[in-house]
Amino acid sequence: MFDNTQKFVLKKDQDDEMKFILTEIYDALKSKGYNPISQIVGYILSEDPTYITNYNNARSLVRKLDRDELLHALVRHYLSE
Repeated sequence: MFDNTQKFVLKKDQDDEMKFILTEIYDALKSKGYNPISQIVGYILSEDPTYITNYNNARSLVRKLDRDELLHALVRHYLSE
């Protein structure tokens, strides 16, 4: 029997890069008057880049994030693995 569980291993520098990118996106959305949390969640759920503003190159930045890795990092953070 095979174990089909997929494991994600993120290096510290990947975590730091994700945090930097999310912070830049958050700041750009906030500067434009959007609710940054709602917009980022909308993007994560749909992977539709129109949830993210073009302001300060935020839409290009969000495309650098791997959605699965981002979700893994968020869950790990809350569960303090």
